Amino acid sequence: MKPNKHKATHSAEKEFGGALGWITLQSFLYLLPIGKVSEGLVLRDGSRLKYPINGFHALSITAVLLLVCLWLGMPLGYLFELILPLAVCAIGVSYLLSMYLYICSFWAPQHALSLGGNTGNPLYDFFMGRELNPRIGDFDLKYFCELRPGLIGWVVINLGMLMKEVELRGSPSLAMLLVNGFQLLYVTDALWNEEAVLTTMDIVHDGFGFMLAFGDLAWVPFTYGLQAMFLVVHPQSLSTLEAAGIILLNGIGYYIFRKSNSQKNQFRRDPTHKSVSHLETIATATGKRLLVSGWWGFVRHPNYLGDLLMALVWSLPCGMLHILPYFYVIYFTILLIHREARDEKQCRAKYGLAWDTYCRRVPYRIIPYIY
Repeated sequence: MKPNKHKATHSAEKEFGGALGWITLQSFLYLLPIGKVSEGLVLRDGSRLKYPINGFHALSITAVLLLVCLWLGMPLGYLFELILPLAVCAIGVSYLLSMYLYICSFWAPQHALSLGGNTGNPLYDFFMGRELNPRIGDFDLKYFCELRPGLIGWVVINLGMLMKEVELRGSPSLAMLLVNGFQLLYVTDALWNEEAVLTTMDIVHDGFGFMLAFGDLAWVPFTYGLQAMFLVVHPQSLSTLEAAGIILLNGIGYYIFRKSNSQKNQFRRDPTHKSVSHLETIATATGKRLLVSGWWGFVRHPNYLGDLLMALVWSLPCGMLHILPYFYVIYFTILLIHREARDEKQCRAKYGLAWDTYCRRVPYRIIPYIY
């Protein structure tokens, strides 16, 4: 029997339409006049862009819509069968968005271009992104993609995997509940502290090209959720003691991650604030100061340490017999080591001798006494 090409085409159109519909929904929530508006860091031309801080509201409204879907009996577990076609659609959307961004960047003023993505090499610039903060009116495309469709989509996919397990086995396993709970906490934290993303390298330094578009829209939701997908096919049982140990480790990782990030963000925005004003610092030739006490005197990137610990913990409920659930922590370790090296290069160029002094004071990069 010949395959029904019309049926396959119709299915692909539905999945592509579903992906666009999801992005459209999150765009609508982004534009809602709720939450505060915050200013980003000063740009090269002296201006500061405004950003809506309503990502947590978007997550909350999405959660309500999901509850309505469950109440209506919609088969969210069907997401398990759609993972591959939806991932292909997300990659397609990433390419289309990247082409749009690259073409439009040639109409952007010189001061709006990214220093790292404007080399004259078309392939490199397409990948890295020529424009720093591409916008359609007041709609900031990079800021929107950074935390909205992919990150919230990750939570939705995880829920779909949980519902698939309910379909197959009658109830979710403890391992599946832990994975969903840990990763929901991580996403909720990111959106609750959405304003902090305005000081990150992605927003401040990197252009918006295929690297970030693909990472935000395709890579994050479809690879960060591998643990939940794995558990659908390979169910695991955990003892109460094992679960308690895993929860404790996640709590330690989250505490380090949140406390160090909060300290950094507060110091960047207001170094005179009472929570950071007592910390020891080193003066630099740029006029800025470097923290050498508190979390940032412990290691140079304590937030990376907390992130890596949580990444490991998310995989532990999947057991130790298969490498797939550990793909994320392996990839993330490589990513953060590379990012740390890039940070090191930029900081040494920016702060000079002051950075050398900081490195002598804080010799360990991510893991104390190891690296």
